[in-house]
Amino acid sequence: MSYFGLEKEISSPTFTIINEYTSAAIPIFHFDVYRLEDADEFYAIGGDEYFSKGICILEWGEQLPEVLPPHYTHIYLKKDSQNENTRIIEVEKV
Repeated sequence: MSYFGLEKEISSPTFTIINEYTSAAIPIFHFDVYRLEDADEFYAIGGDEYFSKGICILEWGEQLPEVLPPHYTHIYLKKDSQNENTRIIEVEKV
């Protein structure tokens, strides 16, 4: 995240649901929605309000497709079948 001037280590917000990072350029909001039961729980924490405030990264976003904005970038991370220490990254504009 050095591009955004963030020196702090980036970690998954598994237990907090959301981590907020302040950069000089734009706020970054990192969600882990794996533990949320449904879209109502996402809306109850004000998740949709973050979309207009900065960059939002949703881990496990495919579990709550109804909360995703109409246009977003889907980033797929896959293990390489040839090398378990290698990841394949695919980016798709939706």
